[in-house]
Amino acid sequence: MAASPAYALIATDLDGTLLRGDDTVSDRSLAALGRVARAGGRHLVVTGRPAPRVRPLLARLGCTGLAVCGQGAQVYDAAAGRLLWSVRLDRALAETALGKIEAEVGQVYAAVDQDGVDGLTLIEPGYRMPHPTLPAVRVGRRDDLWSEPISKVLLRHAALSDDELADIARAVVGSLATVTMSGPGTVELQPCGVTKATGLALAAERLGIEAPQALAFGDMPNDIPMFDWAGHGVAMANAHPELKAVADEITLSNEDDGIAVVLERLFPAG
Repeated sequence: MAASPAYALIATDLDGTLLRGDDTVSDRSLAALGRVARAGGRHLVVTGRPAPRVRPLLARLGCTGLAVCGQGAQVYDAAAGRLLWSVRLDRALAETALGKIEAEVGQVYAAVDQDGVDGLTLIEPGYRMPHPTLPAVRVGRRDDLWSEPISKVLLRHAALSDDELADIARAVVGSLATVTMSGPGTVELQPCGVTKATGLALAAERLGIEAPQALAFGDMPNDIPMFDWAGHGVAMANAHPELKAVADEITLSNEDDGIAVVLERLFPAG
């Protein structure tokens, strides 16, 4: 069958969007994605998680195509098990950005995602992983975070909210890095100019699909560039207000199969 004339590419965030709170995908959502595949459409995971943290999930989903990881800094080929494209965050710039942020707000706690398909997530003393199911290696001091090339830095503050920390970071970091907020307890620094949209555009070009043919699902402000790029953006009911404000449509929550509700409408059974 030919692909849907409206949307040939379905781009989904993971946490808070396709994934339920227990890091699983519901049978209904899997069945809806199956409808997309049978119609000739493509499903593309577009996530803030780095490639090493996405590989096991892609295997469970049976995904053998491309995935956009690391907030757009990585395009991963699941079939080949390699990165087709990756952008590193300069470690000296990252340290400078951290210093500017701490000059404004006091101590922050940091973690990094190392570059590469086998890169580790390193966390400094005091940093608490927002997703306890994701593996991380605790290091003895901040300097240890910069031992290998990195794709991004993750930040937490003991008192400030995510919105407050992200706003202050954007104000002081400038062109040193791009500041994003991708989930509860997840404010991030990534290479300047890199967003989910940059990675999604590269992957879509490889697939021969243009932006108006893309349908995007998300739940956090880091999905705004993806919504700006795609032909249609759908925010989950549990989404951050900033994303809802720019969405073309709002569906049910990730726990209530919000993605499946939309895909069942656009890709009828049979």
